[in-house]
Amino acid sequence: MPKPPLPVDAVELLKKANPAVMAVVRADGTPITAPTWYLWEDGKIVLNFDASRKRLEHIRANPKVSISVMDEASWYTHVTVHGSIELQDDPDLVDIDRIATHYTGERYPVRDQPRVTGYVTVDAYVGWGKVGS
Repeated sequence: MPKPPLPVDAVELLKKANPAVMAVVRADGTPITAPTWYLWEDGKIVLNFDASRKRLEHIRANPKVSISVMDEASWYTHVTVHGSIELQDDPDLVDIDRIATHYTGERYPVRDQPRVTGYVTVDAYVGWGKVGS
């Protein structure tokens, strides 16, 4: 599996508001996946979670994650990154607003629940289609 830096075509795909799926591992070793929004910034993937999500408990126990991003125009073209995630609170909803705006053009509508931001450092990646590794 290739190590960073990612090729230009993979970075261009990650900069777009494409569909993505995140994988984490539960305490019993079972992998779980969930659709997610993300941002690509400074060589990292930025995610944001409702603070009550069970997924955060899994991440805190094992910060290794994978994220697959599919080109909205052709899901055959995709890139998957594997890495570690660092978490920090998003008390003013700044990060979720940036991510929501990237996808919808508007701030995140739910304003009364705490949020947590995750920054994924890419350890390895694999691409397919127009972003082949």
